[in-house]
Amino acid sequence: MEQKLKVNLNEYLPLRDIVFNTLREAILKGDFAPGERLMEKQLAERMGVSRTPIREAIRKLELEGLVIMVPRKGAEVAKVTNKDIIDVLEVRATLEALAVRLACKKMSDAELNELVEVNEEFRIAAAQKDVETIINKDVEFHDIIFHSSDNEKLIQIINNLREQIYRFRVEYIYKMDDYNQLVQEHDEIVNAMKERRGLDASVIALQHIENQEKSVLELFNL
Repeated sequence: MEQKLKVNLNEYLPLRDIVFNTLREAILKGDFAPGERLMEKQLAERMGVSRTPIREAIRKLELEGLVIMVPRKGAEVAKVTNKDIIDVLEVRATLEALAVRLACKKMSDAELNELVEVNEEFRIAAAQKDVETIINKDVEFHDIIFHSSDNEKLIQIINNLREQIYRFRVEYIYKMDDYNQLVQEHDEIVNAMKERRGLDASVIALQHIENQEKSVLELFNL
């Protein structure tokens, strides 16, 4: 891709962080294909910056697992493998089930109302096939549940996996033709949480992620 990358300037962030956030978002949204080379000179020209913040950003992206360094070739976007997807989604399924069960006990009425509202926004976006909003509302939906679990260790673990989960979620949703199953599963989770049926909600959440794993593998032909 040769078009300029949009750099959102922020007076509160140093340039290296702005460049990092821009490249990270571009990778997560699929603007750079898995296996695509990230050449400092070209990226610097496209972003209108020097090569130094590009180099620093690539190092940070490598630490997050979004970029790999290939001998004699340099930096390239990390490829998504069958094992990557299975490993991440297996962990996420377990964390999600635990978070839902805990949230059923601890979630306040205000948090539950927020979950219901976000779920409705998700439903509207799905009906309109508004992919960007679907992704954002899906992230928000699950984040409300995690924060409502009131378990800091659980939240910390999911935050450590956030980038990898987000990357799969974005590619998965962009490739989907029908969002009805996602809407239905979200509804089932919300209904169980309204009635404080922690065990049922946990089982539904586990199945929700397992269904996503199957769909992701099918969509990517892995």
